[in-house]
Amino acid sequence: MAVQSNPSESQPTRVELGYVVGAHALKGELRVRWLGDGPDNLLSAEGLWLGESPSDSNALFYAVRGVGSGRHGEVRVKLQGVDDRTAAEGLRGRAVLVDADQLAPLAEGEFYWHELIGFQVETLEGAEIGPVIEIWDTGAHDLLVVQAHSGSRKLIPTAREIMKEIKADEGRIVIDALPGLIDDPE
Repeated sequence: MAVQSNPSESQPTRVELGYVVGAHALKGELRVRWLGDGPDNLLSAEGLWLGESPSDSNALFYAVRGVGSGRHGEVRVKLQGVDDRTAAEGLRGRAVLVDADQLAPLAEGEFYWHELIGFQVETLEGAEIGPVIEIWDTGAHDLLVVQAHSGSRKLIPTAREIMKEIKADEGRIVIDALPGLIDDPE
């Protein structure tokens, strides 16, 4: 059974773990394409939110009744209240979310991407570019979307050659600004 969140309540940050790509078999299992480095958080979740985006105040919460491996890059998820193929197909395209405080802890010096939203990006020389407003999963190197102080948006690859240091205690990310990476067109 799905439970709708109350938009007037303070909601914890939700993180997108994947999205529903379709139904599996006839009893309501979902095929979920996972995002990020792996499906571990998705496989260990006791409950999931399904919505349009992480900020969707109309997202619905479902208890997880079972998980399993699926096609390459996918897992199968059985949710309470989703009991047939038609119900599962009706959820196609929904973002699969979890409350950020339910994510597994990371090792020292590691970060979940959502934790970097709002961090200030600066060059090795100390020039401030602007804050991270989004992170795009591209399949190769993810991209930091930075709202530059100039008003434009900059796309900064998270490749080690470019993203040199994350200073979590200062809320800063230091990059090597290769030629053309942050320059505004003239």
